[in-house]
Amino acid sequence: MQASELNYFKEILESRKKQIETNLSSVNVELNELSNLDLKDEGDHASVNNNSMVESAIYEQQTQELKEIKKALLKIVNGGYGVCEMCEDDIGFQRLKVKPHAIYCIDCREIVEKSN
Repeated sequence: MQASELNYFKEILESRKKQIETNLSSVNVELNELSNLDLKDEGDHASVNNNSMVESAIYEQQTQELKEIKKALLKIVNGGYGVCEMCEDDIGFQRLKVKPHAIYCIDCREIVEKSN
């Protein structure tokens, strides 16, 4: 991969990383606020539990994506970015544009998804 392409993806990944870190901070604040609410009845408890579950799911998904982004940024530094972890072929440019932290090419991703 050319240096200009690596810089392009590095900028995208760093921007998304900052966005996720901001989101995670906001979700943490919201979860803390939900846990500190003075709840009056079962309806309030149900509403807070529902909101808490949604916020927790978002937090988990964003945390996983952040880990994948950090791994991709490390690969850029170490020289392994854009290479499929399964077949070791190059991951297509268009795939990386859609998911810059992809670790599998399209074919291998389908194999992994089918096996899960």
